[in-house]
Parts: sequence; C-alpha cells; structure tokens
Amino acid sequence: MGRAMLLQRWLGPTLLSAGHRSAGGRNQTPFTPKLKHLSLFRSPSSRHGMAEEAKKLAGYAAVDNHVQNNQVVGVGSGSTIVYAVDRLAERVRQEKLNIVCVPTSFQARQLILQHGLTLSDLDRHPELDVAIDGADEVDAALTLIKGGGGCLTQEKIVAGCAKHFIVIADFRKDSSVLGQQWKKGVPIEVIPMAYVPVSRTIAKRFGGEAVLRMAVSKAGPVVTDNSNFILDWKFEHTHNWKEVNIAIKMIPGVVETGLFVGMAERVYFGMEDGNVGVRDPPVN
Repeated sequence: MGRAMLLQRWLGPTLLSAGHRSAGGRNQTPFTPKLKHLSLFRSPSSRHGMAEEAKKLAGYAAVDNHVQNNQVVGVGSGSTIVYAVDRLAERVRQEKLNIVCVPTSFQARQLILQHGLTLSDLDRHPELDVAIDGADEVDAALTLIKGGGGCLTQEKIVAGCAKHFIVIADFRKDSSVLGQQWKKGVPIEVIPMAYVPVSRTIAKRFGGEAVLRMAVSKAGPVVTDNSNFILDWKFEHTHNWKEVNIAIKMIPGVVETGLFVGMAERVYFGMEDGNVGVRDPPVN
C-alpha cells in the first residue's frame, strides 16, 4: 500500500501548505494556519486536548508511512514521540514486525522498554533506516528548533545516522520563520565551565541573549543526559540559520545547537480539525 493510501486510509483529506504536499507528491491548495485565532474562544483545557489529539495524529501518520518490517528505528524524545511509540508497539504486535529501536534519551529508552520493543544503540546499529522525532518549531524551509526537553545532542546524532529523518508536531509548532511561535530561544548545549564565555560570545556576535536554563524541581541549572548545561539563545531577528549554526558550534565549549538545518525529510503536523498536514522541503 502506497504512502498516500496509508495516510488517507484513516486520516481523510490532507491539509497542505506552500511546501505542504500530499503524501503522493501532488501540490494542493496552499495552507496557512488560519485556525489559530479560533483558539481565543476555546478554554485552555479544550485547546490542550486538541493539541494532544494532534500529536497523536502526527505520530501515527509517521509510523504508518515510514516504518516497515526489519528496520532499525531511531526514537526521539518529548511529548509527541509518546504517541509514535504507542503506534509502533501496536504495529509490532499486530503485524509481527521485526523492529529494533535506538533511543535519543533516557526518556526514549524507557518508552522503548515499557512497550516491550527491542532496544539497541549506535554501537550495535550505527546506521538507522529511519528516525522519528518531534520539534519545538518548524519553519517553511523545514529548519527546526529542537532541545526544549534538553536532549538536542543525542537527537541530532541519531537523526544524522538515519537514512530518513521524519518529524512529527502539532499545529502550534508550525511557523513561517523561526521565532514566530517558539519564544524560548534556540537551545545550546555547553560544557559547564564554558557557559559564561559562550553566552557572552553569542550575545556579542549574534545579538539577543543566551540564558542558562534553570531546573524546575531541583536547585541550580538543568543538567543534560551528557552532564552538560543548556543555554537558551533568545535571538532578536531571523538569521541565515545554516551559517549561524556552524558559527556557534565553532565557539569553544559548545557541544551542539538545537538548530536542525537541512536534516528533516518530511514533517507531519496534526491539525486542529483532525487532519494531518504534510510538509516536504522546498524545491530549490
């Protein structure tokens, strides 16, 4: 069964944007997130419920369209990936699939084990067939901000090892340009001793402010799975993200950035009306 048929099988019509295409590749009516203003008339609990359902739709679509038997699958981190793993486990049980999973974080590892899926790592499986992960924000060119959950380095490593990197998100993460929806900045993982000089260098060279992320349920800063700190760079304007990503990574003490440039092959957006939008990279 083809991707388009799989998507239509349970999702119905697919919403598309200028860069949104159907799974079969045909250009459709341009989509813009016009439903956003309707949320003004909904309670916060109602909007939260819609966002959770949207995450589920996106996660299910990605697994149904990109996971096949005898594959090694990279499992991302965050709230949306929970639904993708639910669907993956369901398909493994129902279809008797042979799937090996490589996690991007402690959270992803626990999800894999809780669902009884086969756990592996990059030592044993350094090349993945597909990686599925969420995003904090996606722009029109499929440039991503990731790392709101603090797992950006492992997420980028796993995505870079995959033949296909597929992103899942709800309607709140869809932006024309980075910073339009996500206001918390670009996460940057740093060696602890370097967080002050790195923060100063970023602000001086690129503007804005790079703030040390503080923990909520513990005293002191957030500490990553790699025992590092995270700076959240709140930029002031749109940049050439490819150039900025490279420049920041060259600063001594920087481990990785939450800018994922030219990595995503496709993004599935769960929408407010129960449909799924599909965005592919723009054709240059």
